[in-house]
Amino acid sequence: MRRIITATVQNRSGVLNRITGMLTKRQFNIESITVGGSEKDGISKMTFVIDVADPLKFEQLTKQLNKQIDVIKVTDITEKAHVVRELALIRVAGSRQQHAEIQSVIAPFRASIIDVSKDSLIIQVTGKPDKIDALIELLKSYGIKELTRTGITAFLRGNQPQLTEMNSLSI
Repeated sequence: MRRIITATVQNRSGVLNRITGMLTKRQFNIESITVGGSEKDGISKMTFVIDVADPLKFEQLTKQLNKQIDVIKVTDITEKAHVVRELALIRVAGSRQQHAEIQSVIAPFRASIIDVSKDSLIIQVTGKPDKIDALIELLKSYGIKELTRTGITAFLRGNQPQLTEMNSLSI
């Protein structure tokens, strides 16, 4: 099962390395990871997506994450109401004659052209991963030269309680 986990951590050297090392050591594949500063100085927020089939392995993972020295709080937001966003930059082949056509294709996605050259365009799009997937699929017919995605970042929606510990998954 695909899980979205957020972690509040101390912004110190090696924290990301220790957490990703712990995940790979236990053979968890990280599908996506984002890390950035938060509203508090010296504190960063991480969002990572992993695929875990076994609830016991997931429980063990959360316990191990909580044991990490620089981890302040770990939350599994998968089954709670949450907001998820991702950024993608897409370089598309396109002549000057195709610019208007490509603009009309990307407009419904609220994407924008952020760079133009004589033989390509760079398009920026943000949103849910499935929205980005749909735009990429439409742009394939123009010839995608290059593509990069940030991975998701997420928040709990509204006034949901911020748990300091993960819910117990014991069976």
